[in-house]
Amino acid sequence: MSTPLSRRALGGAAVGAAAGVALGAAAPTASAAPSASASASASASAEERPFRAAPGRHSQRPNILFILGDDLGWADLSSYGSPHIRTPHLDRLARQGLRFTNAYSGSATCSPTRFSLYTGRYPGRTKGGLAEPIADKSVGLEPTHPTLASRLRDAGYTTALIGKWHCGYLPDYSPTRSGWDEFFGNFGGALEYYSKLGLGGEYDLYEGDAEYKDLRYYTRILTERASEYVGRDHDRPFLLNLNFTTPHWPWIADGDEEASAEIVRRIKAGDRSALWHQDGGSTEKYKEMVEDLDRSVGTVLAALRRAGRERDTLVFFGSDNGGERFSYNWPLAGNKGSLQEGGIRVPSILRWPARIDGGQVSDLPVFSPDWTATLLELGGARPHPAYPLDGTSLAGHLLRGEDVPERDLFWRVRGERALRRGDWKYYRGKSGRDQLFNLADDAREQADRAPYEKARLTELKASWERTDAGLLSYGS
Repeated sequence: MSTPLSRRALGGAAVGAAAGVALGAAAPTASAAPSASASASASASAEERPFRAAPGRHSQRPNILFILGDDLGWADLSSYGSPHIRTPHLDRLARQGLRFTNAYSGSATCSPTRFSLYTGRYPGRTKGGLAEPIADKSVGLEPTHPTLASRLRDAGYTTALIGKWHCGYLPDYSPTRSGWDEFFGNFGGALEYYSKLGLGGEYDLYEGDAEYKDLRYYTRILTERASEYVGRDHDRPFLLNLNFTTPHWPWIADGDEEASAEIVRRIKAGDRSALWHQDGGSTEKYKEMVEDLDRSVGTVLAALRRAGRERDTLVFFGSDNGGERFSYNWPLAGNKGSLQEGGIRVPSILRWPARIDGGQVSDLPVFSPDWTATLLELGGARPHPAYPLDGTSLAGHLLRGEDVPERDLFWRVRGERALRRGDWKYYRGKSGRDQLFNLADDAREQADRAPYEKARLTELKASWERTDAGLLSYGS
């Protein structure tokens, strides 16, 4: 059974009493006052209140169910303001937990964000993280690099990844080589939902390192697998990374077998652009896919509830980056691939009934590497000393109301740079012009304050360049 947590420490089974989060310790509470960005979600519940920790509670080390949508936009959930997409299951998850309004992905595309989550470090710390995204077998997440899964496994967790990996291809790279006990899913960045054909026409559905044949709609398969996993008779806490490909292109919903067949025909004829589906899709089709994702998450959460594990499971839901061309991102500018807010700010929901009250909202700026640091601490696992994390653990803030020191959130992609400190964001896009925005007043990044805040611009730019100097160059 999972080890009960005392006032003193979590204590991972394999690493002893970790000097991490004291899950039962009391401390003064702190709240995060809502800002202009928090009000961007027009449809959030009127009963939502600013986050306030509930210290003094005890719990076991949590099971962790970490769910990612793929290319889901900032406001694609009704709880984040979508006027036409209905997501009742995810809205319920938000009502039962904590909704973040200033949460970010670790990068602007699939692979580097997953690197930042799995390693807790900037993508540019590793060669594989320089690919934006990974498109061939030349690079990947090195099996020797510690990961969220490997460190939690060493601390006594059982680990699984179901769904999209996109951190390297066989034979050199695989979740089962990087700390996950089990893997069921696809290695590449996209696949056709029925045939499971990838960008190069390869079949891309695997169990472990072996091909697995199932030609049903992919989201259904992943939902079944995840529901079975959370319903098992686990005798240890688990980490499940559940990575849906929904609503990533191609724009095919459950039942669209005719559209699927046409894309398969084009793939087999050598059309390497077929999966991009630039001549397909619509806002209505996208709505259908997002609402299907919502139902699928609801099915997995129902399985968790039936297994009696809802109270002691930390559930996180987010996206790997901002939305694609059919996403609803208002009021943010930019989409996937850009370091404007629409490319990196993502819906993020956290629920842990044993420790965190529901119906809350936080405007604390956070990004993917923070979740790595947080989950390691909650699971009683230490980061590897040779691979220091770039994220900040939020465990003390979430459980005891401790303040999170102001720090910089850093991003770098080819041709763009960005850094956020407090409400201020330094941004240089492909124009090469340094810009400065106050996101509390201007979430859409339209009012450039650089001419009027020259000292601040210089300071943030210098901070970005100091961090960048410690990363691999793109020519590495």
